[in-house]
Amino acid sequence: MIRESRNKATLSVWAGEEKYLMDTVTQVPVVHSVSFGYDDLDKWRDVALGKQPGHIYGRNTNPTVSVFEEKVRQLEGAEAATSFSTGMAAISNTLFTLLSPGDRCVSVKDTYGGTNVIFNKFLPKFGIDFVLCDTTDFDAIEAEIANGCQVLYMESPTNPTCKVMDIERLAQKAKSVGATVIVDNTLATPINQNPLELGADLVLHSATKFLGGHADALGGVVCGPVDTIANIYHFREINGATLHPEAAYLLIRGLKTLALRVERQNSTAMQIANFLSEHPFISNVFYPGLKTHLNHEIAVKQMRNFGGVLSFQLATDDFDAVRMFLPKLKYAHRAANLGAVETIVAPPATGSHVELTEQERALAGIPETLVRYSAGIEDPKDLIEDLAQALDTTHAALSG
Repeated sequence: MIRESRNKATLSVWAGEEKYLMDTVTQVPVVHSVSFGYDDLDKWRDVALGKQPGHIYGRNTNPTVSVFEEKVRQLEGAEAATSFSTGMAAISNTLFTLLSPGDRCVSVKDTYGGTNVIFNKFLPKFGIDFVLCDTTDFDAIEAEIANGCQVLYMESPTNPTCKVMDIERLAQKAKSVGATVIVDNTLATPINQNPLELGADLVLHSATKFLGGHADALGGVVCGPVDTIANIYHFREINGATLHPEAAYLLIRGLKTLALRVERQNSTAMQIANFLSEHPFISNVFYPGLKTHLNHEIAVKQMRNFGGVLSFQLATDDFDAVRMFLPKLKYAHRAANLGAVETIVAPPATGSHVELTEQERALAGIPETLVRYSAGIEDPKDLIEDLAQALDTTHAALSG
């Protein structure tokens, strides 16, 4: 039975499963076998060389993993997809596949902390040049692209400051010089944004976050043209950053509710952003859905909705305020994660940018009293009341 739909909610549930539903089962099985045997040596060789479909060895491909990849491929509207053991594996394998000594990569200052480390510490070891621009200075980014660029790497919205980049504009400039355009779509998810439709060549995710949605499986994925994905896959299969089939199964299960979860989290984050914007102990709220957001109009143009993650800055420069505030929240895990069904909070100093020094975070435009808030699927009224009591008591204690 061939099922065709362009609806994200339907694709989340059905995409990629028909081929691997064995006998009368209704759920994709977890295939733990490391190897796959063939009596016909010619077929074995053809499968190994990619001339026929099939599986040879678990480091390369796996039936359960293939279903996960196919779901995300269809959700992003890509020609092909390949997966990884973690989101950082997806980012690092993709960059090292595409960049060679002497190449130059253009990106921005406030990407996720691990990505920032790749730019500042790892790429230079391999003779790869890079420049990190102010995230919303599109003129400066275009100028650096014109100065030489093999890869333009974007993150939109950014983690954790929720800045928005003009993907279509910058992708057009990058392609004019023959650069490959990569967009980290983790915070937006395919429900809210499809960068390939905006001109990106590759879109990647930390599947650990919203795609899985239950904080119980690590994974990463990159989608794009067949030939490019084949090259990235080859780098990954040799370097061994393979997604485990058990993790793939958990990610598949999570993907089935992706649209439902994200729609709820979009709504909740918007309500919380509006509430925080009026609170006296909050100096700044960073959420693309707010009309006061620097690039709200761009977000409206390229996103269908604005995501489940926001960040806000306490109205003080004292990090002790963060130490006092976070433990007062009753409905939030204080943890280094996002995109789960439970609300999760973290300051960049202990979460997204713990690898950076305070000075490096400042250079990236990340205040020490910033709090990243990943809205879960709880009742939004409970979350707002929880934030109110924690902010009010913290503010009162510091004022008194």
